[in-house]
Amino acid sequence: MQQDQFIQKAASASFPMTFDGPPQDFYFLLLPNMTMLSVASAIEPLRIANQLTNSRLYRWFTMTEDGEPVTCSTGIKVTPDTALQPLPSNSVGFVCCSIQPLGAASEKTLNWLRREDRFGRPLGGICTGAFALAAAGLLNGRRFTLHWENHDSFQETYPQLTPSPNIYEIDGRIMSCGGGNSAIDMMLALIEERHGPDLAALVADMCLHTRSGPTNSPQKSSRSFTIGTRNRNLLAAIRVMENALEEPLLMEELCATLGVSRRQIERLFKRYLGQSPMSYYNDLRLTRAYGFLNETDMTVTEIAAATGFRSASHLARAFRKKYGNNPNSFRKYWS
Repeated sequence: MQQDQFIQKAASASFPMTFDGPPQDFYFLLLPNMTMLSVASAIEPLRIANQLTNSRLYRWFTMTEDGEPVTCSTGIKVTPDTALQPLPSNSVGFVCCSIQPLGAASEKTLNWLRREDRFGRPLGGICTGAFALAAAGLLNGRRFTLHWENHDSFQETYPQLTPSPNIYEIDGRIMSCGGGNSAIDMMLALIEERHGPDLAALVADMCLHTRSGPTNSPQKSSRSFTIGTRNRNLLAAIRVMENALEEPLLMEELCATLGVSRRQIERLFKRYLGQSPMSYYNDLRLTRAYGFLNETDMTVTEIAAATGFRSASHLARAFRKKYGNNPNSFRKYWS
């Protein structure tokens, strides 16, 4: 008997169930430099569900625009099952993107997404796949997410759209996740919806994965966990800074906004973050500038304005001091 490529032999774990319906097909469109971890995290729960039930609950296929191998984020080449093609009626399509998402989806991919949407196919974005979904015009009025590191550049590119901070979102026929292990949680939610919570729980156990919980979860650890304190004045100061990067506040304005003395704020930043408030503030702005340089087509002058620097030369001096390179050279290195 020839082994079914979608059902592998299990060691001992099993989940007996009766299912007579057709398998649900998943098609993963792999764009250049897509992140391998997130794609594997999306496919493995489907494989495990089949293995546990000894049934063809799911099938999965990979595509590239031209059917040729694509190089992923690790430099490994992945050979797809097929070139871009219309999706069968009982199938789901995901676009899998990379850490450099702007422009990764060609017009051919965008037209494919629009066509499949018109035919009512469920569609999704993995990691930064929301960039492609937004470019295709599919996210208006939808709840969606993408990797937290790309939120700022996404909103600069699509200011009318606001991504969720959660690890995944399922809003009708549009699905998205932040990449990495969050793809597991999204697929577990789909498995639970189709085949029940008990199977989804066992698939999670087989992945050695603790689910995010029934209410979904934010992608990033809480700020208090990251810096090791729940001091409300320090946390409030950081929130104010993060919300005022384009027009930075002076130290006096920060203290007045918080209703806290300059001496107290400086002491808190020195104790928990090892630097002055204005040094931390400057680092926040430079981190955002770094992201814009890497992920958008904004000019250095536009980035300087968006991150609160007086001019492109002001940004260049600060950027060189922190990263050892000027913005234009940095951008050329990665292009």
